[in-house]
Amino acid sequence: MPSNLGTALVTGASSGIGATYADRLAGRGYDLVIVARDAARLTELAGKLSATHGVKVDILAVDLGQSAGVSAVEQRLRQDDSITLFVNNAGIGPTGSLLESDLDYLDKMVALNVTAANRLAVTAAQVFAAKGKGAIVNTASVVALAPQLFNGTYVATKAFVLGLTEALASELVGKGVKLQAVLPGLTRTEIFDRVGRSFDDFDKERVMDVGDMVDAALSGFDQGELVTIPSLGDKGLYDSYIAARGELGPHLSRREPAARYGVKS
Repeated sequence: MPSNLGTALVTGASSGIGATYADRLAGRGYDLVIVARDAARLTELAGKLSATHGVKVDILAVDLGQSAGVSAVEQRLRQDDSITLFVNNAGIGPTGSLLESDLDYLDKMVALNVTAANRLAVTAAQVFAAKGKGAIVNTASVVALAPQLFNGTYVATKAFVLGLTEALASELVGKGVKLQAVLPGLTRTEIFDRVGRSFDDFDKERVMDVGDMVDAALSGFDQGELVTIPSLGDKGLYDSYIAARGELGPHLSRREPAARYGVKS
């Protein structure tokens, strides 16, 4: 029997944040479509989730770094009317500083973190808006707010996801579609192992367990937050940031250059 909540489609679901989202959403009663490259891991996870939570779990083993994989997920979003929640989580991290990075790897990062994320988020927005209901969760990162701290291409991809979420939310006002960008800090997943790093390199007080991160993100989702920063205790700090950004608005586009540049028209 289909879930009353519908189906959640989760990308990057074979491990880490995506797998934890799948578990938590199954625990809430969602049926699932879980997406990643590793069919064996997806199959194992699907069996565990179905047995533990009694929900239906389908797997979609595709590479979202390739256009064919993105097209397969896009088709599922458009054709599966049971999908009510899209968790847009697939992504890869940097292997080092930008100046030390392999350019081909950076292209792969952009293809997955930006091109695929954008196409699937917009697809989900179009589908849900047409139905008048649905929700999209986009995984960004706190480095979107602090670009000087990390690999520049990775930072830019996450700033893209944050900006995309904010812009989509504006377009979707009144259309019954809920948006959330989740901005984790350092989170204990396999991402650092995959790029030859270790969380032992960081102060343990700065690294959040993945279960705690996803639980906080879901709490923010329940509270209707557009942007959720799981480690941020004082929401007023972010509200002040948004207010300060808003004050720039009237000054961002004018007929004449600012007087301080000394340009005479």
